[in-house]
Amino acid sequence: MPILEAREIEAGYGEVQVLWGVTVKVEKGSLTALIGSNGSGKTTLLRAIMGLVPVWKGNVIFNGQDVTKLSTHSRVELGMVMVPEGRMIFPNMTVLENLEMGAYTKRAEDHFEDQLEFVFNLFPRLKERLNQKAGTMSGGEQQMLAIARALMSVPEVLILDEPSLGLSPKLTLEIFQTIRKLKDEGVTMLLVEQNVHLSLAIADYAYVMAEGKIKIEGKAEELEKSEDIKKAYLGI
Repeated sequence: MPILEAREIEAGYGEVQVLWGVTVKVEKGSLTALIGSNGSGKTTLLRAIMGLVPVWKGNVIFNGQDVTKLSTHSRVELGMVMVPEGRMIFPNMTVLENLEMGAYTKRAEDHFEDQLEFVFNLFPRLKERLNQKAGTMSGGEQQMLAIARALMSVPEVLILDEPSLGLSPKLTLEIFQTIRKLKDEGVTMLLVEQNVHLSLAIADYAYVMAEGKIKIEGKAEELEKSEDIKKAYLGI
């Protein structure tokens, strides 16, 4: 049974429908990529999964429980955690204070020291900048902090929305190396990312979205090899 499943999701904004019967499954311990061009509905789906956008029709199932009607806060308590597009760190707080904000749930409180050690091993640079204001760090360091803050919540599923957005090619590679490390650590992830090549290179399974629908799905390595898929849906 998948740890996370979006079943036949329909959602949108106001009277504008964006998602049309979207179904996505995430297996425990896997990295699932959601790819497609801008405006295809990827971020809206993530927001619907997290309860940030109302689901008009369909269900969100997490660990066998229907969470469609639960608040975002309740979903985080259960172990669904999202790193939003644009990082959304607290710029006037220190690195440590940002990490503490990630550990506010009851499930996180009990694992604070262990998670702190985990994120410092993953991001040694954050340990060096523990008392630095987050807003004074580079874009790459801020993205590392955003991921680390999410990990402080002890997620069962980590949802990443465009983690390389606005980063240089070098920093993008660093972020993807980190995502690969998390995968090796057994962290379950759902990744939305514009960099199709890097996404398919590290993902286990992938969904291609276009016009608010899943157009094709399959093992990432198989999608990566398909020239027809690249031309038809990915613009590459």
